Amino acid sequence: MNARSGSALTFGVAVALIAGVTLGNGGANVMPVFVDDFASRFAMSDSGAGLVAATQLMATAVVTLLLAKRAARPGRVRMTRLGLAVSGVGFLGAAAVTDPVTLILANLVLGAGLGAVYAAATAALAATDDADKASAVTISGVVGVTALLIMGVPAANHDLGEGTGFLLMALCCLLAWPLVRRLPDGPAVPASGSTGTAEAASARPSVVLLVGTGLLWAVTQGAWSYASVLGRQHTGMSHSAVSAVLAVSSVVALVGAVVGPVAARHFGRMRSMAAFVTAQALAMAVLIFTHDSVLFVVAAVLWQTCQLAVLVQMLAAAALIDPTGRLVASLSGAGALGTGVGPLVVGAILDGAGAGVLSLVLAIGTFVASLPLLRMTVASGEATNEPQPGRVPTV
Repeated sequence: MNARSGSALTFGVAVALIAGVTLGNGGANVMPVFVDDFASRFAMSDSGAGLVAATQLMATAVVTLLLAKRAARPGRVRMTRLGLAVSGVGFLGAAAVTDPVTLILANLVLGAGLGAVYAAATAALAATDDADKASAVTISGVVGVTALLIMGVPAANHDLGEGTGFLLMALCCLLAWPLVRRLPDGPAVPASGSTGTAEAASARPSVVLLVGTGLLWAVTQGAWSYASVLGRQHTGMSHSAVSAVLAVSSVVALVGAVVGPVAARHFGRMRSMAAFVTAQALAMAVLIFTHDSVLFVVAAVLWQTCQLAVLVQMLAAAALIDPTGRLVASLSGAGALGTGVGPLVVGAILDGAGAGVLSLVLAIGTFVASLPLLRMTVASGEATNEPQPGRVPTV
């Protein structure tokens, strides 16, 4: 499906990609745990802890976007290690600070370091010889390792003292240092007979595509941030039951990372991604609006499964269009930006208009945000001569 030549997805390359993407996006994925630590250690209000969280997330997103062009060139291992060093210093600072102002500065530093790691690691995805397989393996690994971090960080804070979770994250940066040496450094090149063009490879990401990506992840992360609250309020489930449902849905969602590339091969990338986006939007709306616990469970599992399928296909399509990795890194930065903004926007809509309006807004938002991404999937098929159902491939 990927008619191109790049780094083979060996075990070492897979480990490097998983380590880089996990830590690069680690701040966002472990943020609920960090927020609890902020609020507990410094007696912060919810809004105060949210401000610290937003500082880190925005720093990661902005730096990822700014370094996307640099990440398209050789030197990704050096760039990733520099980011790990900066992040490690920031994590150590966040563990040791004694006042909120210094805590914000520490989060700015670690967020900037994570942005460098995220830009380099996601760009490296495009340098493999099979973008679909690389994306699926990386995302599956990231989900697994992140689950361990989500359990390990609060355990460290509880058993060893407040702020110790940041020391654990700094240790992870140190452990990742030797692992990322196998990151693919140069761009994949079209195999003989492919019609990939240099113009496509060096194209600057459009503003519309970046905005669409940011909006999609703002919708997704915003809804996810309030899923537990809505589950308890609307279905009457206990806190532990809702947490268990969301945890299980996150693990079961790994099926989406496997099914996504398979569906793209059998039905075409455009059709399969459109189907996953539609199912994701409907499942999200049901999860927010339903008062039935069974429907809530089914919607949560379907939503997370489709989300991973969309993410894997999005990364693979971007990697096929732009072998340098700039597009993948740019979309990752835009997604990180949306991740930071989403909870604030969704919370405001939920407070001001209620769950019914929110479910409709998020469903429509998902469809609108996906349009530029669906157009990108068409371009990825054309760039690689991917046969589309009902179309005669060009030669």
